[in-house]
Amino acid sequence: MKVVDILRVKGGTLYTVAPDQPLAQAVATMAEFDIGSLVVMEHGDLVGMLTFREVIQAVVKNGGTVGASLVRSVMDDHPLTCTPETEIDEVRRMMLGRHARYMPVLNGRTLQGVISFYDVAKAVVDSQDFENRMLKAYIRDWPLEENPSPEPKL
Repeated sequence: MKVVDILRVKGGTLYTVAPDQPLAQAVATMAEFDIGSLVVMEHGDLVGMLTFREVIQAVVKNGGTVGASLVRSVMDDHPLTCTPETEIDEVRRMMLGRHARYMPVLNGRTLQGVISFYDVAKAVVDSQDFENRMLKAYIRDWPLEENPSPEPKL
């Protein structure tokens, strides 16, 4: 299974933010749409990722408020990325290795979407459920032998 399979099911809604946008405005967008991340885009290029992890760190650092911080000052400016053709097992390893919960999907320099650790886990579970159903159906429909061969004598 590949990332493109997750994107096909997930749909194409993308939420982005500019690096010079106030952090408070970005947080309001995250709350409004109930999302955990925003892709930071500048002049059509991915320049970072803003997740609730960076927001919480900024709030703690600023004494409990977002203050006048800009997205640029708190974003992850080197986020993990993958392509639509990246295998899900590789994405899972990458996300686990960096404790990343969100990963932008790029086709060249074009943003195709964002997948979350939840999306990856759901895809794996759905795939396993399908495989289990197929195996159970195969076993249930196992053909009976009409003339079983006799046991070999020793």
